[in-house]
Amino acid sequence: MGDLDRFELRLEELTPADIPDLLRLSAMVGWDYDEEEVATFFIAGRVFGHRDREGGVCSCAAVIPYGESLASIGMVIVHPDYRGRGLGKEVTQACVDAGNEQTADGRAPALMLVATPAGRPVYEGLGFAAVDWVHKYLCDRYQPSAGPHAEGSSKATPPASSLWEVQPLAPEHLEPIIRLDKQAFGADRREFLFRRIVQARKKLVLLGRDGSVAGYGLGVEGPVNLVLGPIVAPDEQAAVLLVDALAHNYPGKLRIDVPSGHEGFRRFLEGAGFTQVTQPPIMVKQADRLPKRNGCLYAIASQAFG
Repeated sequence: MGDLDRFELRLEELTPADIPDLLRLSAMVGWDYDEEEVATFFIAGRVFGHRDREGGVCSCAAVIPYGESLASIGMVIVHPDYRGRGLGKEVTQACVDAGNEQTADGRAPALMLVATPAGRPVYEGLGFAAVDWVHKYLCDRYQPSAGPHAEGSSKATPPASSLWEVQPLAPEHLEPIIRLDKQAFGADRREFLFRRIVQARKKLVLLGRDGSVAGYGLGVEGPVNLVLGPIVAPDEQAAVLLVDALAHNYPGKLRIDVPSGHEGFRRFLEGAGFTQVTQPPIMVKQADRLPKRNGCLYAIASQAFG
């Protein structure tokens, strides 16, 4: 990887040409990114990192702007050989600075991230504070106890199925989805959602009886899991319908990251074969809380994207 001398390293903005290095770096720390996922960071945001004197990438972090009011920081990684040298703090600060450049009126946006145990002290040193948390769930085999696709009974359909219809997402659904997502997430994720929908293996919309868009759900396939999210729904039963449709007949492992609250929804997940493995904190800077949300966000896009 080159000379470990701290002064041989330079911090700069990375480009898509660095994706192979970033995949190697993420594999070193056991994170299951693939080329499409890393490309999304470049398409929807900006990526920074340190290079050694040979040009290899030995740290990285990404910042994804959501309108002018919020930015999310993720993919913060430092090569194991370079830890303890302040690289994580420096590369995160580069993302903070870049996030602060996004507003036209000069007002600093709120910054958010989901912290690992190792990263939390670094972020606290940069002025981030924990304000909430997410529940990370994994599932080896989806086993719904009841739902429109439950085995053995065509009658085991949640009551919500008579109110809502799940359909493949179509271009005419995009604008309503963006509006719903803004209310659920608390910020405008238009550019990110356009990319995420293209990236998703499964993309579904929840329609009311009158054909209006009431929610949506995406399933993004990675090297290990099909990641369910974002999921936006008007209530827990509607969220269950979307999860069931996304997970139905998928042969591999599943992952979902659920915001705090939604106890009934999480009980459904646990009954369907999901196990909670971690509960990491959401940290914010330049704000004392997350943006106002309407309670309809049942799964985040990922811990890196918020």
